[in-house]
Amino acid sequence: MQVTVTGKQMDVGDSLRSHAEAATAAIADKYLGKAIEAHVVFCRERHLFLSDISLHARRGLTVQCHGEAADAYAAFDDAASRLEKQLRRYKRRLRARHKGGKAGEETAPEPATDYVLAAEPAPDAEEGAGKDEPLIIAEMRTGIPRLSVREAVMRLDLADLPALLFRNSAHGNLNLVYRRRDGNVGWIDPDLAAGGRRAERGKAS
Repeated sequence: MQVTVTGKQMDVGDSLRSHAEAATAAIADKYLGKAIEAHVVFCRERHLFLSDISLHARRGLTVQCHGEAADAYAAFDDAASRLEKQLRRYKRRLRARHKGGKAGEETAPEPATDYVLAAEPAPDAEEGAGKDEPLIIAEMRTGIPRLSVREAVMRLDLADLPALLFRNSAHGNLNLVYRRRDGNVGWIDPDLAAGGRRAERGKAS
């Protein structure tokens, strides 16, 4: 597995780089057996060092963890500890799904476009037609995975995402899981009430 270590507006010495590469690879090997790649990023904000680990475990599954401390080594160790905790928690599910099918058997995500919109309209925006349209500042290709609700919640947790749009494998409709302010996970299923699929909701809780 390739591990890339970079610094944002700071130099990452050989010792810290080696430590991050070895520790990240060891955690991935322990809980996944095999992963695609990982990226560790260091930066400094005021008196704290920040470390972010993004582990591409397999196609469509990314695990992200954040750590911070007064020195760079401790910041990385904090992030690595969170990474190990996440992978240990989901090890059984990850292995079961990875070994349960042959390579290429998993349905490819539906192609989609991910737009980044400006938070507020430009101050010099002209009045008239299109004035209510949001300003697009970035456009990226992405994919909508086909998952069960349990799998969607797992990906939400592992990738530390605020929300995840997916196609429900139980009935094929678009669904959304999201992190609520109270710490619980919300699930929006437009077909749930009409189809009476209360059993699926119970399985996800």
